[in-house]
Amino acid sequence: MRLLSYLGQWRSVAKEAMDLSVTVAKFMGLLHVTDAYLCSSTLVYGPSMLPTLNISGDVLLSEHVSHRIGKVGPGDLVLVRSPTDPRKIVTKRVLGMQGDKVTYFVDPKHSDRLHTTVVPKGHVWIQGDNIYSSFDSRTYGPIPYGLIQGKVFCRVWPPDSFGSLD
Repeated sequence: MRLLSYLGQWRSVAKEAMDLSVTVAKFMGLLHVTDAYLCSSTLVYGPSMLPTLNISGDVLLSEHVSHRIGKVGPGDLVLVRSPTDPRKIVTKRVLGMQGDKVTYFVDPKHSDRLHTTVVPKGHVWIQGDNIYSSFDSRTYGPIPYGLIQGKVFCRVWPPDSFGSLD
């Protein structure tokens, strides 16, 4: 009898703990959905997007809806799963959509030779703003539209250039 009363006391504690666990799980699920499907922050660094982005690093906000509904176009900064290393996400500028003719320098460091190509259906042409130090569509060709992970809409760090992507 004494054991049953002891278990009865713990029932309310266990119920409260379970309710709190469910609330935490719901919150974590909401965070996951927000980060994966709506909006996320990304640290971007390296020379390929100079002068638009800092070589030492910028924190950017990107949304994950536009590319799903076909609202990405030339001039947009996008996050792309690297076609050469699927574990990496790279930030590049869209220069051409399917059907567009794109003219680019083959090797801007060593020659002025230009090449023109037509972007095939279901693909985009991406390039870093710093053509002298960017590994992009000039190297691996047009990328499938499905590799686009998000569209950058705001810079949040460093504070002196908050919001601008110029």
